[in-house]
Amino acid sequence: MQRERTLLQKLYLFLKGLAMGAANKVPGVSGGTVSFVLGFYEELIYSFKKVNITAFKLIINGRFKSFYTYINGQFLLLVMGGSIFSYFSISLVLDYFLQHYELYVWSWFFGMIIGSIYYIGKGFGEWNRTNIFSLILGVAVGLGVSFLTPAGENDNLWFVFVCGIIGVSGMTLPGLSGSFILILMGNYVLLLVDSVNALFFVVTELLVGNFEVLAVPEKIRYLKIIAVFTAGSIFGLVAISHVLGYVLKRFNAIVTAVIIGFITGSLGIVWPWKQALYTAEKGVFLLDNSGHKIIENYQRFVPDFSLSETWFAVLYIALGLSLILIIDFYGRKNK
Repeated sequence: MQRERTLLQKLYLFLKGLAMGAANKVPGVSGGTVSFVLGFYEELIYSFKKVNITAFKLIINGRFKSFYTYINGQFLLLVMGGSIFSYFSISLVLDYFLQHYELYVWSWFFGMIIGSIYYIGKGFGEWNRTNIFSLILGVAVGLGVSFLTPAGENDNLWFVFVCGIIGVSGMTLPGLSGSFILILMGNYVLLLVDSVNALFFVVTELLVGNFEVLAVPEKIRYLKIIAVFTAGSIFGLVAISHVLGYVLKRFNAIVTAVIIGFITGSLGIVWPWKQALYTAEKGVFLLDNSGHKIIENYQRFVPDFSLSETWFAVLYIALGLSLILIIDFYGRKNK
């Protein structure tokens, strides 16, 4: 599967990984949708699918170059490298805008998802009964997820491992947000905020020669948690990719219809006009390690069109939609 890419193509692939990584961190937005729209979703799935017994045999036999070629290593390194780099760079900028311009960020994503539905749906082909049923099923699941009640935080390592498996669905299943699912499982703050911040702090301290940080029990606890979560995510990526690789090959139209449904249903999660509901005990808001209130869910409402900020939000929806249309235009032009 591995093919030669020019330096410019490699840069584009890395930037696509950046976009996917940033999307994966935002509750309600699916990195899988980004990979689908930007045209590398199927290669991503089939590359993960190559992480199998044959690949492990190549490693055991010391045939590292053959292993790298077999799993499409260049592609995975560029995409996953971009995604991981985004987590500690682009996504931090995104966090800032979510904190200060939340309505406009959600509006931009809302517009992008509407554009994604058009982008994927326009080339679908024939809509028969089976495909329409698959679409409705996808919409129902997507909407159903958005109205579930979140559970409480659970740092049991087995549960953290399961969170890794399920949370990674945002990368492999377009329309299903892994971050939002982690909110529903009660562990979004623990896994994607507190543990990531602890890892960043520990790595920074080690780089400056402060090894005493490894003696801090709280930091070690978070390192264990993020290590188990990462292991669960890797296991989930490989396992889900094998299943998706099988069904994409044999039931491509049905899977695509379900994906369009998932993405359509996710509009309920990304609806810009909503108010965060925070977790509280006995009338006191619970805080994460950074001192921020923990989001439990969102209360959605109809916007007031007499406000100027509502029309600015509509403008950002149009900008998000336009971005996907531009990607579609240049994609067709290059073909």
